[in-house]
Amino acid sequence: ARAAQRNADRGYGDVALFEVGQCFASDQPEGQTTKATALRRGSARHGGAGRHWDGAVKPVDAFEAKADALALLTSLGVPTGGLQVVAGGPDWLHPGRSGTLQFGPRNPVGFFGELHPRVLKALDIKGPVVVCEITLDALPLPKHRPTKMKPAASLPDFQPLTRDFAFVVSRQVAAGDILKAVQGAERTLVTGIEVFDVYEGAGIGEDQKSVAVAVRLQPTDRTLTDAEIEAVSQKIVAEVTRKTGATLRG
Repeated sequence: ARAAQRNADRGYGDVALFEVGQCFASDQPEGQTTKATALRRGSARHGGAGRHWDGAVKPVDAFEAKADALALLTSLGVPTGGLQVVAGGPDWLHPGRSGTLQFGPRNPVGFFGELHPRVLKALDIKGPVVVCEITLDALPLPKHRPTKMKPAASLPDFQPLTRDFAFVVSRQVAAGDILKAVQGAERTLVTGIEVFDVYEGAGIGEDQKSVAVAVRLQPTDRTLTDAEIEAVSQKIVAEVTRKTGATLRG
């Protein structure tokens, strides 16, 4: 975090850092773990360029840290089908802007979120600063396929497209539940889902919030027609409504 602040002091406000190393809870072998930690400070990268409903560049938030954690798990080949996201984390993270990643309640594998304001104050750092931490020793082993050759890269011949949806749900509904519902609606075409805005306030009902997601569709054998895109969109809306009680924001 101090390294990020030093960069900011020198005019480099948008900083992304990571470190992989051993942590020692005791001098016993079982007290040693290997962790990967990533940190971001500065403007968000929602949608790739600080994307937000009002067009302004927004500071990093917990979703940035979550995306980094999931990207790390994916790159390691860790199956994430059973991964759970639970609100809250260690006391050095903001209690309302953090989460725990776990494969069941007895197997937490990491955390993500904003650094707690008191931590920022103690380190004399201007926030927000978001981090994610993954305990590599706690991860389930990826499924290995017996092969001696790396498979040839398979690049799609058709241009992907992105569709945005803004769902109004109860404040108690986790954004992760919406993402799961979107993926379950169309597993073949949907290759990416990203939350790029969460809004509460004027125009939204009491005890409700608006969660905006960008859904990436990747055609495999042909360019999708307008009718096919509309059909997929309707499937996504119907599944999110069924699973979370959401309504599409007008």
